[in-house]
Amino acid sequence: MARVHRLELRAKRLVKETFAGDYHSSFKGQGLDFDEFREYQHGDEIRFIDWNVTARLGTPFIRKFREERELSAIIAVDLSASMNYGSVRLSKREMAAEIAALIAFSARDNGDKVGLLLFADEPLLYLPPAKGTKHILRCIREILATPSPAGAVNFPAATKVMMKAIRQKSLLFLLSDFIGADFTKSLATLSQRHDLVALRLFDPIEQDLPAVGKVTLIDPETGYERVVNTSNSNVRMGFSKLSRRYREGIEKTFKRYDIDHAALASNEDPFKVLHGLFQRRAKRKQS
Repeated sequence: MARVHRLELRAKRLVKETFAGDYHSSFKGQGLDFDEFREYQHGDEIRFIDWNVTARLGTPFIRKFREERELSAIIAVDLSASMNYGSVRLSKREMAAEIAALIAFSARDNGDKVGLLLFADEPLLYLPPAKGTKHILRCIREILATPSPAGAVNFPAATKVMMKAIRQKSLLFLLSDFIGADFTKSLATLSQRHDLVALRLFDPIEQDLPAVGKVTLIDPETGYERVVNTSNSNVRMGFSKLSRRYREGIEKTFKRYDIDHAALASNEDPFKVLHGLFQRRAKRKQS
């Protein structure tokens, strides 16, 4: 509970100071609602002129619209065993909870609903979109406390649940380390229906091994173990090369399906990374 409370306080402060505006400008409503009539001004679009009102009053009037703001933000979190790893500040699961708190409170302050899907080798929990701080705090608690089953993550099973449960186009934030899983078809399917944002979480050691002598590397999802000598520069270089090749493959998949994405290390501040992502997205939407 103390951990959840700290996340709540920090997220609320950051959202109030900056993040709510980032979220709003990045994820606009999906339609327009009529607001009022006003007199035509130079530069207004002619297509918005209301000819009935114009004829009745004898001067051009246009229809003014306001954005339909309410959306549903779905946060889908991979809770497979590899997400529990953390060699520095936080585990990837704990980082996911921090990110979810920022997104959820930003959505709340913009009038949007928040939903949650937790998945691993199978779907673990689905909370339909709802409003309110109590609901958000439950989402954060579930991310931190739901047990991780053994086995590799199953993206197709999670995708099937999301496609069935979330019929209306929504904002979908997918949080995962994308390790050891076939996610290409799932990303293609989800990006066709939803506004998908992929957030890849990683621990620094998963990209570059430190020179600390012989260590045992364990795959938490399969149990496979291997002893490597990290003092050997060829071993470290080979590991880094494989890691880089894997990351590049993930990046290509994101770009192929035009998916907004970011990579977040477990020892960095997620606020800074998301702030940059949302600003880039907002600029692209305006251009």
